[in-house]
Amino acid sequence: MMASLFSGVSGLKNHQVKMNVIGNNIANINTIGFKTSRVNFQEALVQTLQGAGRPSDVIGGTNPVQLGLGMRVSSIDTQFQQGGLETTGQITDLAIQGEGFFVLGDLNDNRFYTRAGAFGFDANTNLVDPATGLFVLGKMADETGTIPSLATTGPITIPFGQQDPARATEVITLANNLNASATDSIATLLQSGSSNVNGVSGTADDGVGGTHTITITGSQAQAASFTSPGGLNLTDALGDLGVTDCTNFAITIDNTRTEPITGMTTSSNVVDLIEAINLIAGITAEFDSVTGSIVITRDIAGDPAIYGFESSPSVNAGGVVNIVAGVFGVPDGSTFVSSGGAATTFVATDTFVPSQGSGASTGPFVSTLDLVIDDQTGLVEGLDNLGGGGVEITTFSGGLMATTPGQELIIETAPTTHSMSIAVFDSLGEKHILSIEFFKSALINRWDWTASTLGNESISSGATGYVQFNSDGSLNTFAYDGGAQAIVIDPNNGALTMSIEIDAGTVNSYDGLTGFSSASHTASIIGQDGYGLGILEKISIDQAGNISGFFSNGVTRVLAQIILADFSNEAGLRKVGRSMYQESANSGEPVEGIAGATIAATLSSGALESSSVDIAQEFTSMITAQRGFQANARIITTSDNMLDDLVNIKR
Repeated sequence: MMASLFSGVSGLKNHQVKMNVIGNNIANINTIGFKTSRVNFQEALVQTLQGAGRPSDVIGGTNPVQLGLGMRVSSIDTQFQQGGLETTGQITDLAIQGEGFFVLGDLNDNRFYTRAGAFGFDANTNLVDPATGLFVLGKMADETGTIPSLATTGPITIPFGQQDPARATEVITLANNLNASATDSIATLLQSGSSNVNGVSGTADDGVGGTHTITITGSQAQAASFTSPGGLNLTDALGDLGVTDCTNFAITIDNTRTEPITGMTTSSNVVDLIEAINLIAGITAEFDSVTGSIVITRDIAGDPAIYGFESSPSVNAGGVVNIVAGVFGVPDGSTFVSSGGAATTFVATDTFVPSQGSGASTGPFVSTLDLVIDDQTGLVEGLDNLGGGGVEITTFSGGLMATTPGQELIIETAPTTHSMSIAVFDSLGEKHILSIEFFKSALINRWDWTASTLGNESISSGATGYVQFNSDGSLNTFAYDGGAQAIVIDPNNGALTMSIEIDAGTVNSYDGLTGFSSASHTASIIGQDGYGLGILEKISIDQAGNISGFFSNGVTRVLAQIILADFSNEAGLRKVGRSMYQESANSGEPVEGIAGATIAATLSSGALESSSVDIAQEFTSMITAQRGFQANARIITTSDNMLDDLVNIKR
């Protein structure tokens, strides 16, 4: 009888414990970082009234007879479920999404762990938990913004208002594309000399600037001609000259085309004969009044075997051909044949000296230009292929002429350039403008460059160099002339000499400068590592816990990193109040790490993690706890009534 009383009492007491846990959960429904708890019950002591019996050959076994003596609290578990995030906008408010805890501590090496991230700065700019004064622990970065691999965990101090010393520029970074097909190389006539050139126009296809000195040797093409014996007058009648036969007179052009001359009579005069000959396309007849000769010329100059003419044979001594050819009394069959024609022997040698370049790109480069021959006259009337083409060279009437020493043809082409600039800093933090200008080189896939400044600075070495690209547009070489390794600049203001390297990318790769054909240049200086004096003005905290500082000089640098700790059994942590935990014998050792790297978590700046209490679940648990309490109370009162009846038996 007494056992039921004791069982009821244990039920009352332990359901009260459950109510206490529920009450604590509900009380902390708005506590940031709070994790709900639950109560687990188990049967307490058991009294064995009869043990179990083993089966025999004649009878089966019997079960043990045992009497329970109530219940007890087996565990109160903390449930580390993710709480929702509340946005606050306060940079130092931090919420963990995922595993882990913030690490708080003091200078006595006491460590506490929490999910409540309502942090702030104290008077010494230490990042602390304002409610307890405990430091938020992490690792401090060095002056370059790098977290040392051997850095120890300790308080985080952010030096607001602290000066950031100036840093001299050591490296500038180039990127993007130099247009391989670009050309701004407009041609200009500097001197025509004795070449008879009257002008140039167009843009050199190779885009290289410099001076083209053109030497022209040889002679112009000559036209084939025939000159009759002298002594004629324009009014002389053919009959008076001895012509008795005007038939069968024809002239064959270039051995392919025969044109007859008709309508002539013995009454026709020399003028009529010249006009009749001029009716034939491809030749021209003229009268030389000085010698009294008829001069017939092939209109197209050139090789006489190709551009020539001859008359038909005369049929008798009185034929027109005989008279024109001056062969009176010669037997039938005589003709007149053109002579004196010649193809051009001109050779135009271009000696090109680039206006920019170093080493192999300085030239001179010697090439032979193409001759431009007029289809109508057969004369060389221009030159082609200067600068790879694109430039037109024209002449006055009469066509090209040979040059004499000192009277060469000189043409200038403008350079194709692309420039870029950036502000760099010296050791005193003073700003200087450094410009780099690229010039298209006479060598394939190469650009030469020069560096310059706008102020009183002076460059002592490394002011020129070149960049060479591979045939696939990737970077092959970026070099300085004269064996320099950097651009060396004296600021001339009391600061240290600057030595600035140019990072043009990885060889055989596309991560820096490239040399593709494109619509335009995109190459630029995308960065440099120097800066002037700055003051720390504000901070930000990223998902990995990196605290970055923003300085008034535009520099952003990592100042510190918040660490997290994780445990093998976080439910084994011991609560120490104020939403904090400490390790216990069953939690395991804390494993410190970085959010998103060694710990599966991310940090959210400007937010706090809400309590994980589920109010609906708590109210449901409250009802079951209440009913359990009531039922156990009924056990006690019923047992009491039974005891009362037992006592009253004696009455």
